[in-house]
Amino acid sequence: MATVTTPPTTRSKLREYFHTEYQPGERKLIQKIDFFILTFCCLSYFTNYLDRSNLSNAYVSGMKEDLGFVGDQLNQINTCFTVGYVVGQIPANLSLHYFKPRYFFPACMLVWAGLTMVTASVHNPQSIMAIRFFQGIVEATTFVGTHFILGSWYTERELGKRSGIFTASGLAGTMIGGFIQTGIHSSLDGRNGLRGWRWLFIMDGIITVPVALYGLIFFPDTPSTTKAFYLTESEKALAVSRVPPVEDRSPVSWTFFKKSFSSWFFWGFVILWIIAGETESFSSNALLALYLKSHPTNKYSVSQLNNYPTGVPAVGIVSTLFWATLTDFLSGKRYLVGYFIGITGVATSAMILAASKDPTNPESTSVVFGAYYWAGAVYACQATFFAWANDALRYEEQMFRAIVLAGMNLGSNAVNAWWSIVFYGASMAPWFSRGMWAMIAVSILLAIWTVALSYTTAKHERMRKAELALSSGAADRKSVIDYA
Repeated sequence: MATVTTPPTTRSKLREYFHTEYQPGERKLIQKIDFFILTFCCLSYFTNYLDRSNLSNAYVSGMKEDLGFVGDQLNQINTCFTVGYVVGQIPANLSLHYFKPRYFFPACMLVWAGLTMVTASVHNPQSIMAIRFFQGIVEATTFVGTHFILGSWYTERELGKRSGIFTASGLAGTMIGGFIQTGIHSSLDGRNGLRGWRWLFIMDGIITVPVALYGLIFFPDTPSTTKAFYLTESEKALAVSRVPPVEDRSPVSWTFFKKSFSSWFFWGFVILWIIAGETESFSSNALLALYLKSHPTNKYSVSQLNNYPTGVPAVGIVSTLFWATLTDFLSGKRYLVGYFIGITGVATSAMILAASKDPTNPESTSVVFGAYYWAGAVYACQATFFAWANDALRYEEQMFRAIVLAGMNLGSNAVNAWWSIVFYGASMAPWFSRGMWAMIAVSILLAIWTVALSYTTAKHERMRKAELALSSGAADRKSVIDYA
């Protein structure tokens, strides 16, 4: 009599997901690397985003008036940072082949901490433009470098949640930055003759220094190169065995670059993040703060200008952790986030366009708040799409994976360098109508590209497994013949 197998229930899948079977010693290893990798990477990204977001906080807290900003100079400063960020992407990730991350990451942090504190001494917008360019170069390694490290240590089942926690830490920096600015403005404004926004940059730099020193002592590098004193020799061997063995050849060769830049992997994920990165424009360009600053009828206090926009990254944190965990549970179906973001981008843009038709109506303000808060949910694409790339490239050369991850961020920021000026210039506040239509277009395009890329990656994975099965079968047959 044939046995009938029934598909697993949702309850049994949940039980399996939350009660993973580990190898001997594996649970303790994961706990250690979770603590030391995630604490440093999250604190690093937190201070990184604190520095970035607080430029907008300072702008609405007196810097605009004190330095005589005109037109779109705030956007031009962001563009200078972005240009530096783009320049630093690929060199930063390639440097991880030659310099240990334990030294490279903290060194970059100390440089950007110094540049942040120097910003407190400026007297015109042009000085900030120069500082932010160099700050972009040294901050380039934080995001893509961390995703490279996470993909080096964690399995496909573990990666989404860790990527989500890392991304959420940056959003926490954006969210907390508003509250920090509020506290500094009320307690330090005028202290020693310095305005509150100047104290903000000083405090940000000071916060960054101990995090860099922590990484210098405790960061474990990669499984194959780690010398972390808190890992035993058996744990180091186990860490290497948990991830696929791949070549780690020198990336500085014509053959390597030719292969990298002609690969569909590279262009598929780079274009994905170029499109997805622009769906974050509502939040990354601080549009809610600029809307409040230029509101057609209401006058908001400095505290309100800093505190109200914090709801955007708060929504982003919840959305990021939800989708990162859900896509892990769904066996790595990261592409689902692309459809969610497509719907969100179209809906929120339409809400703001509708509100702009009746700008003095109090309900219009409520609709705009709701739209910008909801739009914060698109931050979920950061963790899931970079985890998707790490999953797809798990069996490729390490430096090729590093190039793809860096290329994704490079492409997105290269477009964002001019995109923010064209569609979200500060002079276009409060409605940014041109940007709303651009958001609708990229949201639809994201959904289409997600369909194409998910099909291609799934096809490639089926081919890889088929080739592996054939080679294993051939090896088994050879063993039988040799035995005979």
